[in-house]
Amino acid sequence: MDKRVFVGVDGCRAGWFAIFLVRDAEQECKWKAALFPNFSCLAGFLKNNYGQSDPLIFIDIPIGLKDGGSKERLSDTGARNILKSRKSSIFPVPCREAVYAETYEKACEVNKSLTGKRISKQAWNIVPKIRDVDSFLVKNKNYREKVREIGPELCFQSFAGFPMKYSKKKVEGFLERKDVLNNVCTFTDEVIEYVLLKYRRKDIAKDDILDALAAALTAKIGSRYGFTYIPQKPETDSEGLKIQIAYCEYRYIK
Repeated sequence: MDKRVFVGVDGCRAGWFAIFLVRDAEQECKWKAALFPNFSCLAGFLKNNYGQSDPLIFIDIPIGLKDGGSKERLSDTGARNILKSRKSSIFPVPCREAVYAETYEKACEVNKSLTGKRISKQAWNIVPKIRDVDSFLVKNKNYREKVREIGPELCFQSFAGFPMKYSKKKVEGFLERKDVLNNVCTFTDEVIEYVLLKYRRKDIAKDDILDALAAALTAKIGSRYGFTYIPQKPETDSEGLKIQIAYCEYRYIK
């Protein structure tokens, strides 16, 4: 295979923001950034532009939904244990029926009935994106091993060797995460400058750029040195989707 494509994807106000890292036969890496209204469009772009490249797609969205029960996904509880001070970045994921509810009130009612808990507004705000990826993977089984869930804060912590000190929404948080990425990627500043000039902030926020790049770099680095999974043996939901978060450990990056 002449090339391999590693894709980091983060949800943004305008849809999905993706960064593509393309490694050719000479091991050189080129990058591309693009915005998509839905996940199907992203998959179509990959097929049309990198059809023979065996893409690996790391995305910041829950993959694999529980049908009910009081226990959370093992991937979420495990990620919080590792993140410690940044554990709030991993929030409880609604059950499958709640994800497909038409209103927030109905979703809360369903989730309460099946899990014992309502869902947060934060969770509801990304439900359309959870639904988008879930419905795509349910219908497209050939993508299930290509698309993996990540947590950006796990990626940054892995690259740095310690949790981030500031919120990513603060200037200090943006700069510390940018510095972390600069240590593992020589074209970090080039990517950020390009995206800030090309896209409006109401479509793509500054931290979306960092999250997508962190995901793409995790896919690229992990493909060479190996991934760590939370949990190591995945749960599987009723649709056959793996419930597992991937990252690459710090010792591989140094």
